[in-house]
Amino acid sequence: MKAAIKTEQGTFRIENTDMPALPGPDWVLVRVRVAGICGTDLRHWEKPEADLVGHIMGHELAGDVVATGDAVTNVAVADRVVVETVLGCGHCEWCRRGQYNICPELYPTRSRYVSRAYGQFLVSPASHVYRLPDHVSFKQAALIDTLSVCLHAQHLSGLAINDRVAIVGAGPIGLGQLLLAKASGADVLIVDKVDHSLALAQEIGADAIVNSERDDPVEAMRAMTHGRGADIVFECVGGASMGETLPLATKLARRGGKVVIIGGFDAGEQSVALEWQRIQMSEIQLVPSASFAWWKLDEEQGQVLELIGKGRIDVDPLITHTFPLDRINEAFHCANDKARTGAVFIAVEMD
Repeated sequence: MKAAIKTEQGTFRIENTDMPALPGPDWVLVRVRVAGICGTDLRHWEKPEADLVGHIMGHELAGDVVATGDAVTNVAVADRVVVETVLGCGHCEWCRRGQYNICPELYPTRSRYVSRAYGQFLVSPASHVYRLPDHVSFKQAALIDTLSVCLHAQHLSGLAINDRVAIVGAGPIGLGQLLLAKASGADVLIVDKVDHSLALAQEIGADAIVNSERDDPVEAMRAMTHGRGADIVFECVGGASMGETLPLATKLARRGGKVVIIGGFDAGEQSVALEWQRIQMSEIQLVPSASFAWWKLDEEQGQVLELIGKGRIDVDPLITHTFPLDRINEAFHCANDKARTGAVFIAVEMD
């Protein structure tokens, strides 16, 4: 099969590589039709990392089933599906409780099987494959991973109707968080530095937008809430910007409010300067959120698929660019230069 292989420089080269084999009778082989580029992928772009050299990356995808093990009953060959790429070891105490998103072996396990979206084929447990309704496209389905991250964060936040919400970051995660918050009856202010991203946020329902390079987000949030501040703040940037965006998120929160941390950190110890006295004396809760799994009786990815299928959230405005697999490096350059290109969600189509 054809795949994009990670190079020593942190870019990709297209190669022919071996097809994956089904590991067991309850697994399926999926032909990838569309893969996405997310913020985690971008943090590894053009970054020399010896442990990733020679690997197939990518974890946002949709495709169709081309083979099934003998024990598979929930999908069949030719079914159009979305694959859930949060895959734990399956036997630790967290996996047994449906919290496989915090499995100690999460990344080694998912990288071995399902987090290989930049190749033409991959294998997945049948339990992690969801059949798509006919009217949900592969491109729409490739965004389900992003929205599932957002839904998990919203579940942890306890967001309720008429809450006042601030979102830091208007990338795919921040815009997805906006879609879910508006669908849940919240008033939302969103902060970014890229005007086209803020314009899109306003188009899809933001009540207020702030370019933090020109205006003060804290003053805008206070004006929106009669001086109180946000009930819930979602930090959706992460990475190298966390030293700026996490302190801002805590300043946007009201006394007794919550800050949900979705943007990812790089590995290792990092220092982020926060006003700990004010946070403590205001009882502002900092809530880390990691990927997604189950919430109560349902898989969060299945919940997002249902929301899209029923038309309760419209992800089409987030899909801005499409590239073939052969141009994946160009696609990453486009995603990495969103201020110039206008990129939000980029779909990589397989041959």
